[in-house]
Amino acid sequence: MSDYERIAEAINYITSHVNKQPSLDDVAKQLNLSPYHFQRLFTRWAGVSPKRFLQTLTVRRAKVLLKESMSLLETSNELGLSSTARLHDHFVKLEAITPGEYKSDGAGLKINYGVHETPFGYAFIAVTDRGVCQLSFIDDNNDSRLIVELEKKWSAATMRESKKITKPVINSIFSKDKKQPLSVYIQGTNFQINVWKALLEIPQGKLTTYGQLAKLIDNPKASRAVGSAVGANPVAFLIPCHRVIRASGVIGEYRWGSIRKRSMLCYETLEL
Repeated sequence: MSDYERIAEAINYITSHVNKQPSLDDVAKQLNLSPYHFQRLFTRWAGVSPKRFLQTLTVRRAKVLLKESMSLLETSNELGLSSTARLHDHFVKLEAITPGEYKSDGAGLKINYGVHETPFGYAFIAVTDRGVCQLSFIDDNNDSRLIVELEKKWSAATMRESKKITKPVINSIFSKDKKQPLSVYIQGTNFQINVWKALLEIPQGKLTTYGQLAKLIDNPKASRAVGSAVGANPVAFLIPCHRVIRASGVIGEYRWGSIRKRSMLCYETLEL
């Protein structure tokens, strides 16, 4: 069997078994390949990992079921997901800006921002048509500093305060009834983007370490650099950097406060 035929068979298998959420091992076994070899082969040919491909199919099917007025729990069960929280995790998409967009400093981009109360205190959020570009918690009521930082990062963009636009987004992020897909539109190095995408792979109620995260991006010796990327996460909670702890089991520091981090982890555990 050629590599093309293997990938075609893998795509067909994943597509026809989406409701059973086949694992990497399950699909690799169908092709008589090791999981490691299959992962590399599929990613090279398809341009995405097998897991990401499955997630795309899952979200597509979930949208159909939800539009048919099926409940979140029913949809999760139909798709072979362990909980409604896992369904929500599938609905979050991260999109990085292109080099051309970076060079233009956000020219033509419209950014709406606002400050809203959340289960973890007040938060400053900025959104574009392509997704959330910033979400930061506020402890000192100095949201003007965050606006200045936003203006520096997207200096050519058009910005305005609009709680009417940002409120529904905040509600969707922190609501337990999450039916709408959420997108994140952010700037970062290739390494940072890979780390932030890997963070989205961590299920709600689960924890990982910096070392495990480094392995997840196929760079096991980069634990320290991973820690820096986690700390630079521009979108709190939605990109769940709070689910990363030290290898010793210590919760550790958090950009928006260790007490807030503990609160988030308790909140997510209670939601399951």
